[in-house]
Amino acid sequence: MTAKFVDIEELNDAQRFSDIPEEPCQMLMPIEGYEEKPLVTLEEAVEPIVAYVPDVQRKIYIAKMKCAELSP
Repeated sequence: MTAKFVDIEELNDAQRFSDIPEEPCQMLMPIEGYEEKPLVTLEEAVEPIVAYVPDVQRKIYIAKMKCAELSP
């Protein structure tokens, strides 16, 4: 009998979408006040956290490139 190869990444992806029962069943208050804030670029929005998030500017660049690749 041959052993079956299990792709850990594929398994993790499936679990990522199936952990709904583990979510808390409580109502949360809606986030308020954001609609009064100006609409800014992603780069401007993360300026306050640049010192706390390592390599955030590169991550923004990669995210934008992936969005551009997936856009029709």
